Amino acid sequence: MRKAEIKVNDKTAGRLSQDENGYHFQYDKVFLESSVAVPVSVTLPLQEKPFDSKVLFPFFDGLIPEGWLLDIAEKNWKLNPRDRMGLLLFCCKDCIGAVSVHSVIEEDSL
Repeated sequence: MRKAEIKVNDKTAGRLSQDENGYHFQYDKVFLESSVAVPVSVTLPLQEKPFDSKVLFPFFDGLIPEGWLLDIAEKNWKLNPRDRMGLLLFCCKDCIGAVSVHSVIEEDSL
């Protein structure tokens, strides 16, 4: 399972994950209760219930670079162009706009 922390204006807004069942996005409860809570996208309105999809949500897919910039990312980091979550994690930490994507690496508990 791969996970990402989604930030809006440097505040944690929620978590995006990918597993064998598809993609899942859920807003952070603290974010939902804060005065700065705004939806990540109009297609992902503020709610406690998680969003589930078989494909990467269009909003997040739209953050991935295209054209020559995608070619550079694929060559430099040896990324598979079909691995949308991988591209999102590697290329969207510092995107244009309020939303950023940060890889979450969970260590196994001993």
